[in-house]
Amino acid sequence: MPIPKAELHLHIEGTLEPELAFALAARNNVELPYADTEELREAYLFEDLQSFLDLYYSLMAVLRTEADFEELADAYLARAAAQGVRHAEIFFDPQAHIARGVPIATVVEGLSRALERGEERHGVSTRLIMCFLRDESAESAMATLEAARPHLHRIIGVGLDSAEVGHPPAKFKEVYEAAAALGLRLVAHAGEEGPPAYITEALDVLRVERVDHGLRCMEDPELVERLVRERVPLTLCPLSNVRLRAIDMLEDHPLARMLDAGLMCTVNSDDPAYFGGYVDDTFHAVREALGIGQEQLRTLARNSFEAAFLDRDAADEELRARYLAEVEAYSFD
Repeated sequence: MPIPKAELHLHIEGTLEPELAFALAARNNVELPYADTEELREAYLFEDLQSFLDLYYSLMAVLRTEADFEELADAYLARAAAQGVRHAEIFFDPQAHIARGVPIATVVEGLSRALERGEERHGVSTRLIMCFLRDESAESAMATLEAARPHLHRIIGVGLDSAEVGHPPAKFKEVYEAAAALGLRLVAHAGEEGPPAYITEALDVLRVERVDHGLRCMEDPELVERLVRERVPLTLCPLSNVRLRAIDMLEDHPLARMLDAGLMCTVNSDDPAYFGGYVDDTFHAVREALGIGQEQLRTLARNSFEAAFLDRDAADEELRARYLAEVEAYSFD
């Protein structure tokens, strides 16, 4: 059994495996421009973030109904449980679906049906985080937040994803202020392709509690010192970094150096159907490529639960304590 862990950086649309994509396409009368699953898998080779996003958004066409989103989330939870995931905080992109004529209610209700039975069926507790597309306008993000108001009892926070370069965090300052006023937790992608300054901006302007990726903080020693001092969690995605060419080879990834520096790193799968592995696959990959030892793996697992949004009430804190106890008791033998 893999070490117990939380997954904090997971885009549910990025768990769409080719087999499910073709099944949903058939069910919804959507024609895919690929002959079969093998040809589609061959398309999962990307030159950069934008080439990935082009395929990612085109495949969303198969997601039409509540049942589709429910099936997508349930399939992820089954795989996640097999990979040792005990808690998952799941991103979704409502703007990408609204633009296709799929209402936000369809997305949230479908996902929630699977997530609400996730602990009973798969042993995985869950939270749902709504992301804004940073290459869309701030006005569109604000409209999406307004559209989500009837569903906020199912959504714990907001995030910021999609093409980073040229879209600094400050663009969404007012949206994040509005989200905070509604009691939502705040995270944002920063420092994947964008510069270290985007990480600082996400902290100071958006007031985020976690930084998704944060890879390029290592280029700014003062920023590293701040992140260590403030114990800001970083939700790293090493396999994604390699597949999207942010890092040439996994052996070049700074994860080991980041841990040595005292950064609060977690390891996640990002968009596992596209990037060659789910979260425990990623744990194994970094262990082999970077020589990360058992106690560092335990630290990564411990960090994931400590960084999770499990602090709403006493029941949450009890759940976190139970998960952390499982990590401490885990034997690698």
